Amino acid sequence: MRRVVLCLVAAAAAIVLGAVTLIHPAAAPAEEGATSASARQQVAARELAAAYAARQVRTIHRLRKQTWSYQRLMRRPLTPISRRAVRSTDPTYRQWIVSVWRKRAAAARRQAYHPPRKAAWSCIQRHEGAWNDPHAPYYGGLQMDIHFQRHYAPELLRRKGTADNWTAIEQIWVAERAYRSGRGFSPWPNTARACGLI
Repeated sequence: MRRVVLCLVAAAAAIVLGAVTLIHPAAAPAEEGATSASARQQVAARELAAAYAARQVRTIHRLRKQTWSYQRLMRRPLTPISRRAVRSTDPTYRQWIVSVWRKRAAAARRQAYHPPRKAAWSCIQRHEGAWNDPHAPYYGGLQMDIHFQRHYAPELLRRKGTADNWTAIEQIWVAERAYRSGRGFSPWPNTARACGLI
């Protein structure tokens, strides 16, 4: 009788061990699948963060370029940019830098489009020619000759060609450079006199 009991206990133990063996192999793939899904989510999150950071850095550089373009036109000192602004790993800080440069670009544009003596230059232009007048030897709305352009705006002449290819605001600022050099309105004696400027 004792032998029979021992046999039954051994059989029961074997069944239990077999059940455990059957359960664990089935659970292992599920655990591996969950780990794999979590890893994929982490990779996707890192890629998304990297793409967002790259977009922020591109925006900072674009706004900085716009700001400097207006400042160069006005012959103003260029606003410096810190290395930390583009190297920071903090997205909140980078977004703050984006907003700072957006305000700087807007302020520089506003200043560029409201030059001193804008009304005077507009009056002279009305008596001189169209802003896109291409006829040599005088070009643009303020009728600048090549020597004038080469002296006061060599960078625009090199990059965009003669004054008829420049924007109206670029032509005005180049004329303003001549005015500030001490020449005043003397390069436009007749039209400046007609406008009551001399």
